[in-house]
Parts: sequence; structure tokens; C-alpha cells
Amino acid sequence: MPDLPGVSDGSGPSGWELATVRAVDHPLEGYVRLRLEVPGEARRHLAGQHYVVRLRADDGYTAQRSYSTASAPGDPLVELMVERMPDGEVSGFLHDEVRVGDTFELRGPIGRWFVWDGETPAVAFAGGSGVVPIVSMLRHAVGLGRPDLLRVVVVGRSLDALPYVDELRATGAFVALTRENLGSRVAAPPYPEELAPLVAGAEVAFVCGGVGFAGYATRELEDLGVASSAIRVEQFGVTG
Repeated sequence: MPDLPGVSDGSGPSGWELATVRAVDHPLEGYVRLRLEVPGEARRHLAGQHYVVRLRADDGYTAQRSYSTASAPGDPLVELMVERMPDGEVSGFLHDEVRVGDTFELRGPIGRWFVWDGETPAVAFAGGSGVVPIVSMLRHAVGLGRPDLLRVVVVGRSLDALPYVDELRATGAFVALTRENLGSRVAAPPYPEELAPLVAGAEVAFVCGGVGFAGYATRELEDLGVASSAIRVEQFGVTG
């Protein structure tokens, strides 16, 4: 997920832990996937939470950013999918320098608002790299044997620009591309008639993406009858 301000809401642990990189790969251009081992007691994050990554230079300078986890609750490793941001000092380092066996500071899990409990019928609406916390929710639903409880809508420019797109499609997510056709579907944002059956019966809605996407998705959900109080939004942008 793109860089977010490294700010805690107080729901995570108060200290920093040293995470060890156990796997690293670049599944698509502009993204790096990290699988991290966190020492100590098992860290059971909730579906939708995030972690703060802090890098520390030899001269003491530090930089930190928050990244959503894609791993399901119960996964022994923390999985992060990090989009490389223009001039992003943290995302750039994670892309170019991190290798298996490296360590860096991690704080989390953090967040109680943007969390799916695994029981409430829900719809999730994600744009681009906003799919990352939604993947955690979807993996949780599949692990519970209740993928019917979570309906997922994903909007992206093209298949090769969407993280986890194969997994999302294989587990029933509705994918709308805006710059290329997908099968018989002409490139376009989701139409209301496509969204209506996915929204029907949802008691909570999750929206994750850039500022513009978050506003668009929220309006679409409200137009389809979802109460504003039932919509939980996590939006992101590039930080300085």
C-alpha cells in the first residue's frame, strides 16, 4: 500500500519490535512483497489492520511509514505489499535494498475502525493498491469457510497494475478495469447495476484507495442505499 503517515491510533503495542525479512519478491512492476517474522508472542492482527515500518540510518536519522497487511489473521508472518512512491525514501529503500535476512523496526498491529470481524455481512470497495487490506479480509473469509460474507469490488487501470489480481479473481472478486477491456466487459468503472447485487444485504462497507477514489466509492455506495454510518474509509496519499 502507498505511504501513509506513520501515526498510531493507540490500539497497537506501545513499543517497536525488530522484524526479520523471511521472503521478498517483486510480483509486478512498482511493488515489492515482504514476508516478515516478528519475534515474541504470536501477533494476531485483525483483517484490515496496518503496521508502521521504521528505518534507522547509522547516523540516527529515522523515517517511518504505515503499510496495511495482506496476511490473514493467524498467519505466522506479516505480509506487506509496498508500492514504490515517487521520491519515497521508505518505499524506495524497501524496493531496492531489502534482502532476505535483513531486519528493521516494526510497530503494530494498529487500527480498530477499518477492521472486518469475520461475521458481519460486508462489501469491500478498493482502488488500485487499496486492495491490500481487502486481501487480508478476503483471506480471512476464505479461511473461515465463509467467502459469501464478504463481497469485493476492485477497480484498476489494467490487470498488470493490480496487486493480487489473480487471487482476487479466483476468490470471486468483481474486477472493473478502466483502461483495458476484461473479457466481454468494456473498460469502465463499475456500473450501478453491477454494484447493486454486491451491495445488497451488506451491513458494513469498507472503502480503500486514493482520496479521489474514496470519494467516488463512498458516493456510489450511498446512492445504492448504504448508510453513511456503515461506510468505513481508509484513504491514502503520498507523504513528504
